[in-house]
Amino acid sequence: MPRKLVSAERPEDKSGVQYHIQCRPGDVARYVLLPGDPGRVPLISSHWSSFREVARHREYVTHTGTLDGTPISCTSTGIGGPSAAIAVEELLRVGADTFIRVGSTGALASQVKIGDIIITSGSVRMDGTSNQYVWPGYPAAAHYEVILALIEAAESLDKRYHVGVTASTDSFYPGQGRPGFKGYMNEAASHIVSDAKAAGILNFEMEAATILTLAGIYGARAGAVCAVLASRDRNEFVADAGIEDAVKVANEAVRVLSSWDALKAKSGKERFYPSLIGK
Repeated sequence: MPRKLVSAERPEDKSGVQYHIQCRPGDVARYVLLPGDPGRVPLISSHWSSFREVARHREYVTHTGTLDGTPISCTSTGIGGPSAAIAVEELLRVGADTFIRVGSTGALASQVKIGDIIITSGSVRMDGTSNQYVWPGYPAAAHYEVILALIEAAESLDKRYHVGVTASTDSFYPGQGRPGFKGYMNEAASHIVSDAKAAGILNFEMEAATILTLAGIYGARAGAVCAVLASRDRNEFVADAGIEDAVKVANEAVRVLSSWDALKAKSGKERFYPSLIGK
């Protein structure tokens, strides 16, 4: 049955249910993990103490539950910046304020092995979506608390990880230097891998720049942790390598952030800093 929404500018119903993600205020926690693949949502929530499916619409599947007493949610974003931006926009509207992308990636750096995980410190905005929000020079920077929490999580779980700059593209094929259909390759695509490696970029993926840019604009916290499925240096690809490790690190990072947020609240501090522990 057709549903009348508030307006063309506010595509939500009177109770606040968002048009795309089909969630309303109260449906999601402040901490939200963002895989691209809807199939990874149950993998992520299977590590929680409890969960329920809140919504399922198009590429957006949302679970909400608790992780050792901490409310937590997971919403799939689909592939690429446009659908990721919709997810972040609507999740912010229903109460989320901290986002961690949990994805897969192709590594450029020779020291990164298949099955490792990469924690993004910032992303080169090679997407189109973020450019519709703000000028190209605006940084897609991960929030320092999320970076630290992901590092803390990876260390505590003894996972092999790397921290550095990511590049986010809108094209999986020529945009990341892979031949298109019938071997198509334009001039920019033919040297994008070598240029990115020369610049010290660790990896290619497709959503981080959009998520980080929107979080920066809206005053939210965001970061990204991705499992390395492909090595461009070795020309190897192993499907689903490291996914379980990335999921575990992301969940543990939420546990860490929750403890730090509690410390900040107790101490009356706006920001986390190392010596706050133990005060």
